[in-house]
Amino acid sequence: MGIYILKRIFFMIPILIGITLISFFVIHLAPGNPLTEQLGLNPKVSAASRLMLAKLYGLNKPLLTQYAGWLKRIVTLNFGVSFTANHEPVITEIKRTIGITIIINSLAMLFIFLFSIPLGVMSAVKHDSFFDKFTTVLVFIGFAAPSFWVALLLIIFFGIDLHILPIGGITSMGYNFLPWWGKIANIAKHLAMPVFVAGFGGIAGLSRYLKGNMLEVYGQDYIMTARAKGLKERIVIYRHAMKNALIPFITILGLSVPGLIGGSVIIETIFDINGMGRLFYQSVLARDYPTIMGILVIGAVLTLIGNLLADIAYALVDPRLRK
Repeated sequence: MGIYILKRIFFMIPILIGITLISFFVIHLAPGNPLTEQLGLNPKVSAASRLMLAKLYGLNKPLLTQYAGWLKRIVTLNFGVSFTANHEPVITEIKRTIGITIIINSLAMLFIFLFSIPLGVMSAVKHDSFFDKFTTVLVFIGFAAPSFWVALLLIIFFGIDLHILPIGGITSMGYNFLPWWGKIANIAKHLAMPVFVAGFGGIAGLSRYLKGNMLEVYGQDYIMTARAKGLKERIVIYRHAMKNALIPFITILGLSVPGLIGGSVIIETIFDINGMGRLFYQSVLARDYPTIMGILVIGAVLTLIGNLLADIAYALVDPRLRK
């Protein structure tokens, strides 16, 4: 098992380098640059001043040279300095925003896991029943509804009409004066809608995927053998059928991590959350290359870690991989 994990970690290194290489060149191919965003079409800025600013940012060097210098700094977690007006170190901006993004995505993964598994299993057990048809309709709604549209509906219904949940931010005014349990409840109310929007689409897809796996496993010989032995249906479902149906489900669950991280840009912007996704969106608009690359690296690392955890869980479920 240890050798298997070490191999997976070793293969993560060239993948991460390839991601950074492609990302670095793609963002530089986009129209515009930090100089045009900061100086615009100001006629008072001379060509010498533009050249001086380009040298300051290192934009006058060839792209390969810029990438090589950036890669050397990344080894020591030096993401550079932001090109924005505050000129704050990128690592400081990421530290300030990454926490809430990880919390939202972790809660969304837990939300997906807790609801997609029982929903998929029950839909397979009650195949073609009213429950199965009703959940199928909900699943198609989850597939078809864009996340920003669902977020706006929730804000209008729960935030504006019913005044049950706050429509933005992480904490309310007067948060610092609340007791510890009041602070937890206040944060939970603010995170309710963002977490639901982040996990709604994942529940729809993964529950259907698990249902298909369960129906396929139901036709296997060992399931009929278990029933012929007189085992209770509950044991047949949860100990034999579901365990084998979860093997491909775990892989799909790990692959859903990039979608959650990418969806943070939309969710954090709509709900006015000062997270890493919103910082990425603002950095793209400002052509802030160091911040964009820093966030892409962190997102890639989190994605690779999610896939690594999925591989470990896959090996725990399937003994053949451990050998």
